[in-house]
Amino acid sequence: MFAVPFGRGGSIWLGVYGLILLSWLGVIMMSRPLDGYDSFPAEIWAALCASAASSDPLALWAMWALMAAAMMLPTFVPSLRTFVDLGGAGASSPATVSAMVLGYLVIWIAASAIGAGLQIGLGRAGLVAPDGSSLSRYLSASLMVVAGLYQFSALKDACLSKCRMPITFFMQHWKPGARAALSMGLRLGVVCLGCCWALMLLGFVGGTMNLIWMGAATLFMTFEKLPRLGRPLTKPAGYALFAGAVVVLLT
Repeated sequence: MFAVPFGRGGSIWLGVYGLILLSWLGVIMMSRPLDGYDSFPAEIWAALCASAASSDPLALWAMWALMAAAMMLPTFVPSLRTFVDLGGAGASSPATVSAMVLGYLVIWIAASAIGAGLQIGLGRAGLVAPDGSSLSRYLSASLMVVAGLYQFSALKDACLSKCRMPITFFMQHWKPGARAALSMGLRLGVVCLGCCWALMLLGFVGGTMNLIWMGAATLFMTFEKLPRLGRPLTKPAGYALFAGAVVVLLT
């Protein structure tokens, strides 16, 4: 699934996977501030981490945007690969692929502003710690119930159906050129947001920069968007979230 097709479009995939790698490196660095380093870049990075922890709006938005890029770009790979494969018929190019990735990321960067705003609001209400982890069992349980219910919703099912069959999406919305690719990337970003927003909010349960949660959530959201693997996962995950909410309330 994640094998880089070196050959046709090889440079495109180097760029995509390079962006994913850089995003994860940035997330790891933000989760572990560079104490003891005197270099100029390290000082800037440490200041950004400290600002995010103290709920500085712009720094927190940057943290959420980086987290979204690291977690959501891997889930976008199957759709992007379908688009690149259309290049065999001259339907895609490096410019159109870049435009599509940009459109997809624009949606998640915008959504990151909402996530940062929620973290600031919850922090001021005393419901989350500086690292974004919940301080209230009722908040944690509520988020798990909401995410669990959403696993059974018609909207989630509709969004997943588009993610699982990207060729159908491209047949419906296809137009040539970079501007059209940007528009399709924006559409796919909205569809992806419709799939994953409730699961992303579960970051408040264990900490928004918790690497274990981020890794597990990325794998789950990626597998959930695959036709054969995803369909058996969606509803059981909802039941598991309900059970988790009960455990949180009782402990």
